[in-house]
Order: sequence, then C-alpha cells, then structure tokens
Amino acid sequence: MKTRKFALGLMAYCLMTLQACAPTQPSPGPTLMLNSCPAVTPCVLPATAPTSNGDLNLAIERAETAWAVCAAQVDAVYRCQTKANNAQTQ
Repeated sequence: MKTRKFALGLMAYCLMTLQACAPTQPSPGPTLMLNSCPAVTPCVLPATAPTSNGDLNLAIERAETAWAVCAAQVDAVYRCQTKANNAQTQ
C-alpha cells in the first residue's frame, strides 16, 4: 500500500508539472545591428631625436601630418556612426 501512495503522489506531481507546458507565443528574435563603420586604429606619433634645427622642423612636420591622419580617421568614424544613428531613428 505504501508503494501505491507513492505512485499516486508521483503521478500527481507529473500532472502538475505538465500543466506548465502550455504553448506560448515565441519570443521575438534578436535584433541584428550591423556595424559598417571602419575599425578604429590607435593614433601613433613618430619617434624623433632631432639634433639640428632642420631635424626639428622635419619632426614637427611629421607630427602634424600624423595628427592630421589621426583626425581624418576620427572624423570618418564619427560621420559613419552619426549616419547609422540617424538611419536607426527613422
């Protein structure tokens, strides 16, 4: 008789857990966001060790060129991200 009570208890438990298996609406799929903006690379300034005024002038020109290249990269990424954000909000 004790076994029979256990079997009834187990059966009742199984029926209670199966009751929770009702069909529900599927969850929405993940939203895909494509990042089409260029990858950001670190800005690097050239190392210098000028020994004359001519070397110092050349080092300054190279540093200014490196800063201009870096600024162009940052501007390109900024424009791309702004364009992507505007497209998402519309």
